[in-house]
Amino acid sequence: MKSTTRGTLAAVITCVAAAAGAAACVTPAAAIGTVPVPVPLDGVEKSLNVELPTIGGEIPLPTPGAPEGPRFVEGRLIPERVVPQLPVAAGLPGVGLRAPLPEVLGNDFNHLGLDAPASDLRTLSPGLALDAPLTAPNPDRFGLPDLRTPQAGVLTPVLQAVPGADLGVGEGL
Repeated sequence: MKSTTRGTLAAVITCVAAAAGAAACVTPAAAIGTVPVPVPLDGVEKSLNVELPTIGGEIPLPTPGAPEGPRFVEGRLIPERVVPQLPVAAGLPGVGLRAPLPEVLGNDFNHLGLDAPASDLRTLSPGLALDAPLTAPNPDRFGLPDLRTPQAGVLTPVLQAVPGADLGVGEGL
């Protein structure tokens, strides 16, 4: 085997190994489309010598989809959806809060927790539908189009989400 062939083979194997290693390092946050955001309160907690709540959040990453293209309809000169609606999938931000709750009797602490996970959000941007003030060529008028009133319409935007939250009290911190 020539040295150039061995060098090329070594480069290919190195690239494949690097790609496999990068695929294994994908974080779960990137897989679900949210970025975790912790709120660091450790310095305040240590300086004041008090138990403070732990707070964290999730920020969704919007991902645009492919718009449905214009549809040609018989009898219209302009396609049905001139400006198509753009779908965007994202999520509502999530929050997690866990605050210490002192017991009335005793030295132990309980906690109050609020968990509102990031929920899916589906949207469609507004679209536009137009029709020309002319009809298709009319054979009775020697191929000339007929006149009619122009038509314009706005396709309404869509917003769909199912948010949820969980509020509870429990033992321990």
